[in-house]
Amino acid sequence: MSNITIYHNPACGTSRNTLALIRNSGAEPDVIEYLKTPPTKSTLQELLGAMGIGVRALLREKGTPFADLGLGDTKWTDDELLDFVVQHPILMNRPVVMTPLGAKLCRPSELVLDILPNPQRGAFTKEDGEVVVNAEGKHV
Repeated sequence: MSNITIYHNPACGTSRNTLALIRNSGAEPDVIEYLKTPPTKSTLQELLGAMGIGVRALLREKGTPFADLGLGDTKWTDDELLDFVVQHPILMNRPVVMTPLGAKLCRPSELVLDILPNPQRGAFTKEDGEVVVNAEGKHV
């Protein structure tokens, strides 16, 4: 069992880049495709606590029912917003990564470098061509 977990959407470039950066450090994480296996409300609460962010910071608007559900309205409590995420996991922004060094919403993907226990093993270039890590394994 890995000591790194990524809540992943394989259709998302940022999520794919984050997973690739984790693997570039020599780790093979537990990959949870959260659209297939949605986190429970208690898991979401744990993730938010570990990341030190509020539920609104985890909400994704683009390509989700955010607007149709009126989630921009301040009338919704955090508890109610979490219920919406459980019902509609696409509302969860991604990727979320947990490691022994902490948890983070990794947008942009290179934010994962701050919480990886092991250094990068070599160069890494994002899918869009942006160089993130040089040949010496250093963030550029």
